[in-house]
Amino acid sequence: MFAMLLDGVGGFGLGNLGGLALPLLFFAVLYFLMIAPNQKKQKKWQEMLGQLKSGDKVTTNGGIRGTVLTVKDEAVIVRVPPDGVKLEFAKSAIAAVTTEEAA
Repeated sequence: MFAMLLDGVGGFGLGNLGGLALPLLFFAVLYFLMIAPNQKKQKKWQEMLGQLKSGDKVTTNGGIRGTVLTVKDEAVIVRVPPDGVKLEFAKSAIAAVTTEEAA
């Protein structure tokens, strides 16, 4: 009997529009809760990598902290304390720039 109501019998039917509304609503909620914030975070990270310069203090995805010595196209050379060891990382391995900005 419930199926008959959904098909339009009795004037309460949702028809094809009702069947389409729920998936569209689900996609809209998914977009605003998951996809849009992730795209914003990715764009901010890309800008951070583009502004990377010598002297910046960085943290890698592996947790290694150091100071940038050289920035190449796809790599950076980082000096790691306490012994001053120089390591080369792919730019995509940089998780964060931790240089304090002068106010």
